[in-house]
Amino acid sequence: MKKRGLSALMLAAIAALSLTACGGTAKNNTATEGTTAAATTTAAAGETTKGGESKEASSTDPQVTLVYAEVNPLDTIVGKTDQAFKEKVEELSGGSIKIDLQASGVLGAENDVLDNMLGGGGTIDMSRISAFALTSYGANKSKLLSIPYTFAGRDHYWKFVNSDLAPEFLMEPHDIGLGVRGLFYGEEGFRHFFSKKPINGIDDVKGLKIRVSSDPVMTGMVSSLGANATVVSMNELYSALQTGVVDAAEQPIANYKGNAFQEVAPNLILDGHTLGAIQVIITDASWDKLTENQQKAMTEAAKYASDFNQKLSQDAENEVLDGLKKDGVNIVEVKDITPWQEACKDVIAENTKDNAELYQKILDMK
Repeated sequence: MKKRGLSALMLAAIAALSLTACGGTAKNNTATEGTTAAATTTAAAGETTKGGESKEASSTDPQVTLVYAEVNPLDTIVGKTDQAFKEKVEELSGGSIKIDLQASGVLGAENDVLDNMLGGGGTIDMSRISAFALTSYGANKSKLLSIPYTFAGRDHYWKFVNSDLAPEFLMEPHDIGLGVRGLFYGEEGFRHFFSKKPINGIDDVKGLKIRVSSDPVMTGMVSSLGANATVVSMNELYSALQTGVVDAAEQPIANYKGNAFQEVAPNLILDGHTLGAIQVIITDASWDKLTENQQKAMTEAAKYASDFNQKLSQDAENEVLDGLKKDGVNIVEVKDITPWQEACKDVIAENTKDNAELYQKILDMK
């Protein structure tokens, strides 16, 4: 009995120890699983927090509204390019940047807009301008883009836009202290003369009063063709043609149609003297108030808008030209451009001599 009793006691003790051990192990396992689950939850929360912080950082970018001036209507090539840029900026910035696009010259002619931006007016942040518009403000590199008969065709121009030279040109106004910088290039087609009376060749240009902007290259080109250069702002051009203040003017085909100039000057000669190179600029003050995220959004949107413009321009121009023909506009194609080029020879030489090497680089991109 004593042996059996002792054995029973020993078995009971072993069982108790076994249960205690199992209970301890189960407790430890539960604690480990709890710790792992907590760590997983914490990690997940960390990822959420990190993602939330990233989203938060974007959403905490300051709300900025940039006033954007455009002298042409929104249904033109440049107007559609403006809208593409606006939409992409607002998308990429998560809505922190709003573009207040003011078209059809409601903020003034191109020179008025530039005077405001360069003079620190503070009411216009951005503008789409002709690439040569800054020439009269001292941007000598930009002047090279307005030299008559520089670009042999659209492909030639886009080789320049996508070259290492383009950023140098875009930053020129900033580098020389004008207080603005370029964001991207585009184009609105080759520029042609249109007139109240038919122009069938270079001889018909002589003696005409032709509207020009204040750009010295354009003024020199018109004078070299034997015409009288007359400065008229874009938003006054329709009435100037209608009343005979000027006999003719020049614009890309899409702008000719977009501004209804065919109503008062129904004759178009396709001389293609210059390509309507454009750029979008922003004041340094407006650029500097953007966060790094917002500047990145602007840069990405600029590339998008430039590509958009390249695809749009050729097709849109052809469509407009077909429409003008159907509307009865008298359209003359120049068979031999040589006499026009020869007439402009001195203007070309005079306006490229200070940047002859740079100009040659552009020519060599053909």
